[in-house]
Amino acid sequence: MSVIIPTMNEEKSIGLVIDEVKNALEARPHEVLVVDTASKDRTREIAASKGAMVIDEPRRGYGRAYKTGFGNATGEFIATLDADMTYPASEIPALVDLLVAKKLDFITTNRFARMEKGAMGFKHKLGNWILSATARILFRVRVKDSQSGMWVFRRELLPRLALESDGMAMSEEIKVEAFKKARAAEVPITYRARVGEVKLNTWGDGIGNLKYLFKKRF
Repeated sequence: MSVIIPTMNEEKSIGLVIDEVKNALEARPHEVLVVDTASKDRTREIAASKGAMVIDEPRRGYGRAYKTGFGNATGEFIATLDADMTYPASEIPALVDLLVAKKLDFITTNRFARMEKGAMGFKHKLGNWILSATARILFRVRVKDSQSGMWVFRRELLPRLALESDGMAMSEEIKVEAFKKARAAEVPITYRARVGEVKLNTWGDGIGNLKYLFKKRF
């Protein structure tokens, strides 16, 4: 089992996330890969002290960080998380078990099903609704949360996915690819308020992701 966590200046939360991962997977062989994109704080030092494999990725980009993580992962299954405590690492074992039981290749998660109060602002909710609706219309994929960053999937699936984006759009792209080319499902998770500073550019990233959907489709 490989858990991949991209980071950029997450010293307030990365230790908490790794602790939660290790507690959840203590009964299963696993590795934690922290892909760091030039943090200026103690993110890398804290992650290493917690036993994570820290991979320096000087090239910026959400998608770029994940591609680097995928290339270094060795587990049969891969799980992804943000480094800000928003996603419940405690639910990874249940998601892996569901993947196996249902004979799926890919699971993505729906944050809106059990979202805690204050976990996401109105602008982010609106932007996500627009992007998710666009993905459903353009690609006929049944996803309610196209921007969720928590996925669990079989590593052997990766060569079948054409992942071109190095930016935030990779999150929606991997779902489109998985639902079109593999056995995929979306399941609900608990989504929590983040620890640390928000780095998402609501309008800039949102518009960029919307443009990418049209570019990929046409």
